[in-house]
Amino acid sequence: MIKLGILVVEAAVSTASQSFDRRYTYTVPDRLANKVCAGARAFVPFGRGNRKVIALILSVGEVETADSRIKALSEVIDDEPLLGEEMLAMAEWLKETTFCTYFDAFRSMVPNGFSVKAAVHYKPSAVDETECGLTDEETKLLMRLKTAADQRETDSILDTEKCANAAEKKHLRELITSMCDKGALEEIDVFKRLVGDASEKNYRLTEAYISGNIEEKLSAKQKAVVDLLTENTSASASEICYMAGCTNAVIKRLEGKGIVMSYSVEVMRKATADADERLSTEDIHLNDEQTAAYDGIMQLVTAGKPSGALLYGVTGSGKTSVFFKLIASVLALGKTAMLLVPEISLTPQMVKKFKLYFGDDIALLHSSLSLGQRADEFKRIKRGEAKIVIGTRSAVFAPLSNIGIIILDEEGERTYKSDSSPRYHAREAAIQRCGYHKCVMVLASATPSVESFYYAKQGRFHLFEMHQRYANATLPEVEIIDMQTEAAAGNGSLFSRKLADAVGETLEKGEQVILLLNRRGYTTHISCAECRQPLKCPSCDLPLTYHIKNNRLMCHYCGYSIAIPHECPSCHSEKLRQSGAGTQKIEDELGRLFPKARLLRMDADTTFSRYAYEESFSAFERGEYDIMLGTQMIAKGLNFPNVTLVGIVSIDKALFTGDFRSYERTFSLITQVAGRSGRGDKPGRAFIQTFVPDHYVINLAAEQNYDEFYEQESELRHALLYPPFCDICAVNFSSVMESRVIEGSKEFVGIMRNYIAENRLDIPLRVLGPTPCTLGRINNRYRYRLIIKCRVSKKLRDMIRYCTETFRKSAKYSEVRVVCDINGDIGL
Repeated sequence: MIKLGILVVEAAVSTASQSFDRRYTYTVPDRLANKVCAGARAFVPFGRGNRKVIALILSVGEVETADSRIKALSEVIDDEPLLGEEMLAMAEWLKETTFCTYFDAFRSMVPNGFSVKAAVHYKPSAVDETECGLTDEETKLLMRLKTAADQRETDSILDTEKCANAAEKKHLRELITSMCDKGALEEIDVFKRLVGDASEKNYRLTEAYISGNIEEKLSAKQKAVVDLLTENTSASASEICYMAGCTNAVIKRLEGKGIVMSYSVEVMRKATADADERLSTEDIHLNDEQTAAYDGIMQLVTAGKPSGALLYGVTGSGKTSVFFKLIASVLALGKTAMLLVPEISLTPQMVKKFKLYFGDDIALLHSSLSLGQRADEFKRIKRGEAKIVIGTRSAVFAPLSNIGIIILDEEGERTYKSDSSPRYHAREAAIQRCGYHKCVMVLASATPSVESFYYAKQGRFHLFEMHQRYANATLPEVEIIDMQTEAAAGNGSLFSRKLADAVGETLEKGEQVILLLNRRGYTTHISCAECRQPLKCPSCDLPLTYHIKNNRLMCHYCGYSIAIPHECPSCHSEKLRQSGAGTQKIEDELGRLFPKARLLRMDADTTFSRYAYEESFSAFERGEYDIMLGTQMIAKGLNFPNVTLVGIVSIDKALFTGDFRSYERTFSLITQVAGRSGRGDKPGRAFIQTFVPDHYVINLAAEQNYDEFYEQESELRHALLYPPFCDICAVNFSSVMESRVIEGSKEFVGIMRNYIAENRLDIPLRVLGPTPCTLGRINNRYRYRLIIKCRVSKKLRDMIRYCTETFRKSAKYSEVRVVCDINGDIGL
């Protein structure tokens, strides 16, 4: 046993798989005793080979005794913790509820810019080699290292990758370990951050000059520089040159004389542009419905208890104005605020508005920022320099302190649910943070999720409703167009006659049009007229989509692409035909019908660049385009007062995706995109083109009748046992061999049956499957799924965790991946 009173840490290592992801104990050397802290990263030896890996320190404490086999911490990487007490608790919550690893949780909370590369270097120590008891071979190696020109040559000598075979590699490792143990070699840990801090050089007067120890005759320009620095303490080179009317050469001469000195100052990489003007939230006037919602939510805020509210208001009812007033009031109480949006495309307009009212109090977090920008915004938030955070899903983990309100705009959007580990929902994470800060979560939407509206009806959330558009604006008139009737009348165009005429009329008035087609590319697939086989992706067994811009067929799931073949790969017929339509084809059709119209296309193929959303939406708002055509990214949260016509080119496919939420999402998409019309002082219209004009979802969306839709949808889900009346845990299996994934999924069911019998599990379960997924093969992996209908509880999570860990231990199914997802998508 080791001596008493030992400082130890519990840490999670970055390389651990789920089966080995747990807290590991390490002792802390005396030299690191003042550096260790929970939430910081460390460098630790791990595994039988003591390979050094990065770890996250979860806790620090003392023990009276410790087993001598416990390894010691090698180095502490961070000078201060990246995760505070709350975020460490959130990491535990994510691990428990989403079956992720500690480092999966860490990566979702901390921007990638803080990632570090760690390397181990060696150098000869200062100890006399004659006192180390080295062997002849070790002495010879040490002499080579001492004559090395630099560290690079030393690293080259000790590089095990240059060994001819495994035996030589092992022998060199043993030599290095032995020489370190004997004190002849010194180990050096080096860490390099993926993105460093940005800095600029500033200048100030030296202490020697200020104290009068330097007496130099100064030129007029040199004196101007000295006077400037005397008055302002310090300034950058560009500021000095501008204010003193000099060049860099003048500053350099002063530096050479010892009169001024340079030093580095950290500068922040801006994520948002400065506002041209500032407005006051006092000038925002709320109507009666908005005032009632604001007053009710502020009562919850001032109560100082964790609570939830659902702000349900029709499109254009002024929910954003309520947000402004709420956040201003929360800031006045000395608290901070968070606003989450579902799409990156919504952030430019939202940030622009918030900058007008709150200036530099705003921080922005989303994936389109550069690594440096995200890292700097994270630092601003952590230091308390930003009081308001605006961002997409992962911004829910922003290191804000003393939170007063968390708002999820368009809360029913699927993008709030992560489809990669950790598979969390931003709403559930926000609830956890509200519990910690005793603050209020506000869910806002014109089309709330069925689950949220149900919980509001049950009293779990406070419900606030706004049924009138702001400033007495009217909802758009919506008309459903039967495309079967159009086809029967001989109209083979992608546009019905009514929609085409309406677009022409709108353009003649100088007003703008939004057209929605939630499918990118030119045509959805190309097939053979002889054998009727579509051209498929060889890795996914799915039809390839034709993109006219690069004249290639592309798979939207794995990225595979080929040039258009001249013949069918199955029967070699040259009779290939294109079917279906994407945004690129609609763009061509619009160009033919309205050659003078200025067209803006918004989809994943046109928004690659970092500022594409902001630049495109701003240009459309300024009237530089007449028609905006796009996918669902243009459907929600955008406000263009001159848009008076919305056309939904096709929506039928969304109704039949195989997911139980398909009706809800279709209703929401239609309602929201129609709501982009008539938001100014001009009345709006919307047209829905469909081959199923009698479908109740389309008709209720056209009426913007969410209450009736909710009643019908909730009855259907209750009868079929879907959320909110149960939870759904999907256990997904994949393998390159279909037979192995079938056997593996059945083996998992057997493990689950045994667990239930042995533990006498008394929770109600309905188990469906295993069955093939809708998309049965993606990226050369066959996919099967097991669906468990249940109520999520600790008992259920314990069962899932035991079954997955037991399954992963089987060597027979080592190639089968298993992933568990609670209340995620089950349509694909």
